[in-house]
Amino acid sequence: MPQDTAACQRDYSLTGPEAARAAEKGLVSAEWYQSPISRQRMKQLMQRRDGPALLDTAIWLLALLVSGFGGYWFWGSWACVPFFLAYGVLYATASNPRWHETGHGTAFKTRWMNDGLYQVASFMCMFEPHVWRWSHARHHTDTIVVGRDPEIVEPRPPSLVMMFLSLFQIPLLIKTMGGVCRHAFAHMSEQEKDFIPVSEWPRVFLAARIWLVIYAGVVAAALYLQSWLPLMYVGLPMLYGG
Repeated sequence: MPQDTAACQRDYSLTGPEAARAAEKGLVSAEWYQSPISRQRMKQLMQRRDGPALLDTAIWLLALLVSGFGGYWFWGSWACVPFFLAYGVLYATASNPRWHETGHGTAFKTRWMNDGLYQVASFMCMFEPHVWRWSHARHHTDTIVVGRDPEIVEPRPPSLVMMFLSLFQIPLLIKTMGGVCRHAFAHMSEQEKDFIPVSEWPRVFLAARIWLVIYAGVVAAALYLQSWLPLMYVGLPMLYGG
């Protein structure tokens, strides 16, 4: 007979008892099976070039510009809808793989290009850049280990309500903006302290303050123009295109 789901609920936080249990089981920073690929072959497979990534980025930005201009040009009529749908997907969805690859430093050969696009894509995805860089490092170290991995998308048992809201990125929006506001006032959560080095905290705080300035500027422009148009370009794309 199936067990009561309430009895199977686990604590997914990084500061709860599951973290200690994971350590006791030898799951923390464990050594897992690796494919037998020679070091020389691995270096060949990991060769990077700037050219393909630059072309990809140029096409992506051009598509954003064209769809964004179409939305502006037809603003006030139903004709703007397909343009903003395209813009939203390019902004909020297409930025995600760029965030991921530049975060790993695998998109470009040149480091500053990876770092620059990483900051832009992080803003579009609403992933705080320095928080998620360290969060993702932990994720790859202790993947799907309860109590250690901060990026487990859906805890078990899953919440159908949260899964539905996630279709519109609402949980991410609330979590991110809450974090940005905390970090702007130089406050780290206990879970963040578990995986972000103290030396990185000033960068977290600075990025949060820059984000708030940008969002404040967009909201101010919307209020001044008495129009939703500025928010259709920054902020809302995460909801309608993510």
